[in-house]
Amino acid sequence: MMKKIEWKNYANYIVVAAVALVFAIMSLTGSLSSSNIYLLEKIAISIILAVSLSMVVGFLGELSLGHAGFMCVGAYLGGKVAVLLQPILGNGIVTLIIALLVGGAVAALCGVVIGLPALRLRGDYLAIVTLAFGEIVKSVFMNSSRESFGGSLGLDTPRYDKSVLFIIAFVLVLLCLAAVQNIIRSKHGRAITAIRDNEIAAKATGINVTKYKLIVFTVSSFFAGIAGVLYSYSNYTVQSMKFGYNYSIEILVMVVLGGMGSINGSIIAASLITFLDVWLQTKLTGNLAVLQDFLYALILIVLVIYNNAPALKGFREKYNFAALLKKIKLMAYHEDPAKRREDEAKWDRVPTKIEMNEVLSVDLQVNSYTPDKGKKEEQ
Repeated sequence: MMKKIEWKNYANYIVVAAVALVFAIMSLTGSLSSSNIYLLEKIAISIILAVSLSMVVGFLGELSLGHAGFMCVGAYLGGKVAVLLQPILGNGIVTLIIALLVGGAVAALCGVVIGLPALRLRGDYLAIVTLAFGEIVKSVFMNSSRESFGGSLGLDTPRYDKSVLFIIAFVLVLLCLAAVQNIIRSKHGRAITAIRDNEIAAKATGINVTKYKLIVFTVSSFFAGIAGVLYSYSNYTVQSMKFGYNYSIEILVMVVLGGMGSINGSIIAASLITFLDVWLQTKLTGNLAVLQDFLYALILIVLVIYNNAPALKGFREKYNFAALLKKIKLMAYHEDPAKRREDEAKWDRVPTKIEMNEVLSVDLQVNSYTPDKGKKEEQ
């Protein structure tokens, strides 16, 4: 028997692929501006960062503030590999793939090295350790020599073809979604969420808590490194100041705003926040540039209050995308009588069922059955 496909599990793949296809056609036909191409690159990078961090914060339940540090490792190492390979292989897809693998692998290795001691900690202590890791990485690259990683001026990296890079970035978004969702929906994902819900109970049932924490931390770091390599290819220069504490907080806000443990929410929140940031930078120029951070923070506060305020729960449930789709389906159902189906399980259609107006009764008499009488009847 063929298993029924649950399309809701693949909705985010379809949406991301459709968006990438539409903009790819627009880019190839020359109807997409350079600013919009750069915005799409940033959105794809933000989605990879938010989805990968959601594994640690949303599904594992641990607070990590060093995601920008892993991205920084991937950006510098992947960018350096691209610089070294460009004279030999050129600035093509082969160089990009090698840079992605190296950047992701080194970031994952850093995740293992930091995760082994750090994941024995919990809560605020883990957040402090990961935050310290991010600051140490930033400081190391900032104080490097000009010949190695560019020092304080940054590392000059090759810029990939604008009309193609954002398509590759969205393909990597699909790979990130596939990896994360397959882990979460497997037995390993159930073990991870069990650790989040109650670590002591998870240990009591035989779950290797340290092993699963390390797996989640490593996979999350790997995709952060991938996002860093994409960032290095999207810009001409990689500067360590970009990967500071504030950027880690911004990625964390994407996860929290989208909903803890919600991959689709992380995708939407990452796209929204990135678009908002770029739009404010574009519109507020000159003397109005001082209002960018203020308005950005104000809008985020409003969104967080809207998503979490108990007083707005009824409004959120009544006016949301799911409720809108439900209303559309109901309107389509009522407007087309041909779509209505008779209920095959109605009482007047199933003769084996008892009529609703019948009353079942059992007459019972006191002492109507005794053990001795029952034995005589059996004989």
